[in-house]
Amino acid sequence: MMSAAASGITGSLMPRPRFTCGCSTVIWLGYNFVVNSKHLNTLELPKILERVANYCSFTPSAELVRALTPATDPVEVRRRLAETTQARAALEANDNLTVGGAHDVRGAVVHAARGGLLEPQELLDIRDTLVSGKNVQRMLSRMAGLYPDLSAITNAIEPRNELVDEISRCIDEKGEVRDSASPALGDIRRRVRAVHDRLMQKLQRIVADGNSSTYLQEAIITQRGGRYVIPVKSDFKGRIPGLIHDQSASGLTLFIEPLATLELNNEWRELQLAEAREVQRVLSQLSGLVSTDGDAIIRTVEALAQFDLALAKAKYADATRAVCTTIIDTKGGAAGRVINLQQARHPLLNPLSVVPIDVTLDEATRILVITGPNTGGKTVALKTIGLLSVMGQCGLHVPAESAAYPIFDNVLADIGDEQSIEQSLSTFSAHLTNLVSFLDHVNAGSLALLDELGAGTDPSEGAALARAILEYLLKTNAFCMIATHYPELKAWAYMTEGAANASVAFDTETLRPLYKLSIGLPGRSNAFAIAQRLGLSLDILAQAQSYIDSNDARAEDMLAEIARIQRQLESAREATHRAQHEAERNADRIRARLGAMDDERKALLSEAREDALREVEALRAEVRRLRARIISAGGTLENVRALEKEVDTLQAAPPLPPLQETERRREPPPGKRPIQANDVVRVRSLGAEGIVGAITGDEADVQIGRLRTRVKLSDLERTRHARSSQEEERTEQYQMADKPASPGIELDLRGLTGEEGVTRLENHLDQAARAGLPFVRVIHGKGTGALRRAIRTAIKDNPLVKSFETGQEGEGGDGVTVVKLEGKG
Repeated sequence: MMSAAASGITGSLMPRPRFTCGCSTVIWLGYNFVVNSKHLNTLELPKILERVANYCSFTPSAELVRALTPATDPVEVRRRLAETTQARAALEANDNLTVGGAHDVRGAVVHAARGGLLEPQELLDIRDTLVSGKNVQRMLSRMAGLYPDLSAITNAIEPRNELVDEISRCIDEKGEVRDSASPALGDIRRRVRAVHDRLMQKLQRIVADGNSSTYLQEAIITQRGGRYVIPVKSDFKGRIPGLIHDQSASGLTLFIEPLATLELNNEWRELQLAEAREVQRVLSQLSGLVSTDGDAIIRTVEALAQFDLALAKAKYADATRAVCTTIIDTKGGAAGRVINLQQARHPLLNPLSVVPIDVTLDEATRILVITGPNTGGKTVALKTIGLLSVMGQCGLHVPAESAAYPIFDNVLADIGDEQSIEQSLSTFSAHLTNLVSFLDHVNAGSLALLDELGAGTDPSEGAALARAILEYLLKTNAFCMIATHYPELKAWAYMTEGAANASVAFDTETLRPLYKLSIGLPGRSNAFAIAQRLGLSLDILAQAQSYIDSNDARAEDMLAEIARIQRQLESAREATHRAQHEAERNADRIRARLGAMDDERKALLSEAREDALREVEALRAEVRRLRARIISAGGTLENVRALEKEVDTLQAAPPLPPLQETERRREPPPGKRPIQANDVVRVRSLGAEGIVGAITGDEADVQIGRLRTRVKLSDLERTRHARSSQEEERTEQYQMADKPASPGIELDLRGLTGEEGVTRLENHLDQAARAGLPFVRVIHGKGTGALRRAIRTAIKDNPLVKSFETGQEGEGGDGVTVVKLEGKG
């Protein structure tokens, strides 16, 4: 057996080293960094990668996912993130984008390169993999401008069409070598079938022979050792001459190959062996072709794996509602921030219950001291910050509304209780041992995450040790986030430039953590509040509080008051945002309603104008007809002249103004004199023009199209002066009929019985329809629902009603019904 090198296989064909979380350091091919895998395990990155691997379509891409480690080169990190972004866009445009049909054929290729013989199914897997690569490359080539990074991956695919065609020609979809694979194989198989048929015919004659049937156990033909035999009763073994190949377990049956078929059986078996040799020759030839194209096949598998890796990252990002991390430098970049997370969620927690956190550190802050009660979310906050940073550097999108990070050279974590009985390590010793293992490696490009720094020993000594460690870390210019209960560290963070406090919120009423991280405000342990809520004696609590230094007590009270005010401000801000959102929704609904009213008004104007034109034309036609009748009847000249004068008068009437004139733009407002009757005004609140009618006090009747309404004078803006008498006469000439006064667009029926409500409703709808109102808002309240049902039943049966709907949220909901009327009353 030849070696891989001797067979011409290059190093790229050999399996890549797998990422092993148990080793002390990991060096991943293609990137220049060294990562302590223990810290990645602490941050639970392998669990995230396993979830991403579940979205992969075949083994090589899943191996790439599990081998992912954070890159430190900004160009490489941005390329990885761009791959994920482009893959998400490509999947959104074509959800059928996949490497379906691809297989991990690297082992088969190496076996062929070493002179091994490939099985038909292995050859089909190679063919399907190459076809999958060709399909992916063809799809991406059409979208290279949109997805350049994905196209760069698929450009490495080498389909090898000749090999694909040859495998398809020689092997069918069932994994059988085709007769047409070679002329010799086709000839052998034809001869095999012919000899087999002759053999079967001869055996059938022996079985069907009446003399022989007495000796047979069953009238069947079977096989033993690859040769055809018949079952003969052991008592008659000499009656049918032949070779005994086997006997039954009971010994009552002998399986005999008759001498009459011996030569045919030999010939058939020889042809079968010849067929097997020819099939092996064909497979050997195909295996040689695979060996020749081995490098190209391996490169195709690797390219497909990289492409499937991008798709898996995209699918995971979509499943977790993730965003692309913005990479910024350690000086804060254009945004003046080094770390900025908004609504960040830990990806391993239940997305329906996890509480998002916001973290913003400017370029001057290097250390964040997080304090607060136990189970308040300090450790989750540390893990979320660390995990999202390494996810981004792996090219994964992170679950947040927005995320901006620098690129860290290493992420170092001391989180969790690592005490060991076997190694005689206490909690304090375990934490300190872990800390000492990496403290000397911390630099300006590090992110250090320390949970309960200095805990597990004497509080005063632990606090002093923790402070000294933080001062050391501050000198390294590394980013450091710690969780602690020591009040001394709160004061240190407050007094030290480059450090800041943060806290996790806690509800003292329910004794439940709120899991919210607040930057800039130190937390409280809430020990006394928790003890009181749990029923500890007030005398004991008072005694305990007396032991607290008065300055510390005042500081704690001030912190509690600040926290209370901050919660009130947050609640007020949230209420303001909700109110603003609701106001915007209401404004949108009003604009939509006014837009519908304006459309109906324009339709009514157009319809009225068309009616007027039709009636005038009908009148003129009638006059012409009457004139013709008078002349034909021999009417007097005076009658004809009188009639012609009337016709001339009608024909001389000024033409109707076009609809565009009615809807023409407003003229600049005239002088500042008070609004008078017949002025053309604009109703600011409605954004519509109308004509002023009667003025009473500070209100005026305004005719807007066919709608008459009462409006405050302060809501009116004059666009043209009062119309002249000539304009009045022209208006009266074209007015088709006087419309009754509007009953109003709102009808309040609350407190009435169903019968009373229906009566008032029908009268109101009648008046509204004749006044030309487009809709009426009927208020019937919710109550028991009896009045609402009666009202809506009456509405359904009313011929004036075009449609109706329940009031929207800002209009009264189920307590209101909005009735839309037909076009004309």
